[in-house]
Amino acid sequence: MAPRPSQAERLTLEGPAGALQALLETPPVEGVSPPPAFGVVCHPHPLHGGAMDNKVVWTLARAFQQLGAPTLRFNFRGVGTSAGSYDEGRGETADALAVVEYGRQRFPAAALWLAGFSFGGVVALRAAAAAHPARVVAVAPGITRVDAGQAPPPACPWLIVQGDADEVVPPQAVLEWARTLIPAPTLRLLPGAGHFFHGRINELREVVLDFMGSAPVG
Repeated sequence: MAPRPSQAERLTLEGPAGALQALLETPPVEGVSPPPAFGVVCHPHPLHGGAMDNKVVWTLARAFQQLGAPTLRFNFRGVGTSAGSYDEGRGETADALAVVEYGRQRFPAAALWLAGFSFGGVVALRAAAAAHPARVVAVAPGITRVDAGQAPPPACPWLIVQGDADEVVPPQAVLEWARTLIPAPTLRLLPGAGHFFHGRINELREVVLDFMGSAPVG
């Protein structure tokens, strides 16, 4: 039997530059217990077509929901119906923190799982310093597109997933950067995978599920 779909709730959240378009997806759960965690997923570069409906962002959200976590996807400022304009990662980090704050108000007993893809992967890392997540997942983090140097590594278990055939973010640059970080991330390199993980989405989801299930929530 196929799993029941998550319940989707379209939201307009208050962000630092105005309204933020968001989608809260809550997986079906048995009983009335609060969820163990909630997820926030950040999308790719706003100036290159990035938005919350990106398939990698969708896959990260679905992986979290498969583990019982309600998940917030959202459009950065200037994308979709979100107010404001592109701010080179600075304002987008503030947007992510505003979404995290909404999630904490909505699910006060839940841990935070923070994730992002490409540009959004760097934004998630930058937001982690203030958000104090329990887990971080960065997929093909766009370290050559937006500065990640000001962000300390997350002080929690965290994962980098990188394709070794990435045509947008040089894989060697990501690997060399990751090896300098303390605490070190779990690093998963997918042979033959490009930046958008065409034909590899299910494998990406399994990598994330394996990482998230390898340690207790907290």
